[in-house]
Amino acid sequence: MTFRAVVQRAGKSVIRRIAVLLVLVLAVGGCDRGTPLTLVRAVAAGAPALSPFFDEHRHLGHDQAIRASVGRGSLQQGDTPGLYGGTRETSVCDVKRLKAFLTDPANHRKAHAWAAALDITTDRIPGYLDRLTPVLLRHDTLVRNHDYKEGKAVPFDSLLQAGISVLVDEQGLPAVKCSCGNPLRPFAGDTNRISVKFENGNREWRGYKRSSLVAVRPAPRRLERLALVDVAHPARGITRPVGTAGGHDEPFDAGRPRAVPDLTGATFAEASRLLTGQGLAVGYAGKNRPADDARVTVSDPPAGTRLRFGQYVTLSTADGTSSGPGTSGGPTAPPATTPSPRSSPPSRTSKAPPSSSAPSSLSPSSSSPSSSSPSSSSPPSSPAPKTGSTGTAAPVTSSAPPPPPSSSAPVTTSAPPPPGTPITTSAPPPASAPVTASAPATSEPVSSGPASSAIT
Repeated sequence: MTFRAVVQRAGKSVIRRIAVLLVLVLAVGGCDRGTPLTLVRAVAAGAPALSPFFDEHRHLGHDQAIRASVGRGSLQQGDTPGLYGGTRETSVCDVKRLKAFLTDPANHRKAHAWAAALDITTDRIPGYLDRLTPVLLRHDTLVRNHDYKEGKAVPFDSLLQAGISVLVDEQGLPAVKCSCGNPLRPFAGDTNRISVKFENGNREWRGYKRSSLVAVRPAPRRLERLALVDVAHPARGITRPVGTAGGHDEPFDAGRPRAVPDLTGATFAEASRLLTGQGLAVGYAGKNRPADDARVTVSDPPAGTRLRFGQYVTLSTADGTSSGPGTSGGPTAPPATTPSPRSSPPSRTSKAPPSSSAPSSLSPSSSSPSSSSPSSSSPPSSPAPKTGSTGTAAPVTSSAPPPPPSSSAPVTTSAPPPPGTPITTSAPPPASAPVTASAPATSEPVSSGPASSAIT
């Protein structure tokens, strides 16, 4: 009887444990039921595509072996300094050959599928390609990729390894994978709920980190130039006009220190523009990107810190209108205007830069002298606004009232690519207000971080 009682007690104990485990499994499953994992296919640099639009043996594009840069925040705008890189060579992506292939009547079926994937018509393909710019990814980047199967473009979510050559559009979105000609669109899933699958020769590459993946959302305005880091010489930057392949590149000093502006009290959108204007990248704490109207409470590193081109400044914010989880879903087009500058004490009026896409931070500022004289090969830039006597940023003012604030919901990467017709230029985009510090610059080595955005 004693042995039987022991067996019965042991059986009841096992049953209780199994019941507890079942409850936990059901609870966890119930929490995740509304946000299933998105399966993402990894694509390594140099690996051939399974069903490409373009024969890769024709060497349409050339990937590079580079180490992925570490970002801070899974969603990055297309004008983020440090997002893309480049070389002084013009053979990274042969746009002319891709155009000739897609406009050849013999390839009409492929051209129709290619254009449909990008939401344009076949007659707009030449003009669309003329506005794209070849760059190298500096981050492992999430995109919506396309295979060509049975006369159609078949979409799939993809993770492209850093070093892959792509064509980006006028708002900094990856649009074409160069080596195979596959059309690309923004990743539309939750960047925090993905499962990356390595298969078909795409093995997990060295330096891969799940926490460092990024998805690109469109810049708030059309870019005129991209500021790239030369992957062969990281201390040198490259200013590349949009729609060119490298023949009109101009170098700039990527090692010149840049001061972190005072961002306390600014909205996240305003702070992002100020940092981009300084040639610094925007980071944020946590998995979710803050809402555009969330107020900045602190920056890391703090105001006045000297950083190299493309380095990150992490912003902490108070709650604003919710921007949702780390997804790329949202409005399909960026706002036509940018929010007005934040409130600050009266300051003297300064002349606004002529174009927000010109890399103003690439040339020396009168309020932020460099430790060395500027190179004569540095690209022309717009003047930076002056700072107040306390070293904090003095907002740009004008006789006209500031434009109304844009919607608090940030533009996200689920937006389809821009239409084949270019964004109108009848009115120039609003100029951002780059802020400089009065502290003298010191010579520092350049960061290995990426550089892709147009510096405003």
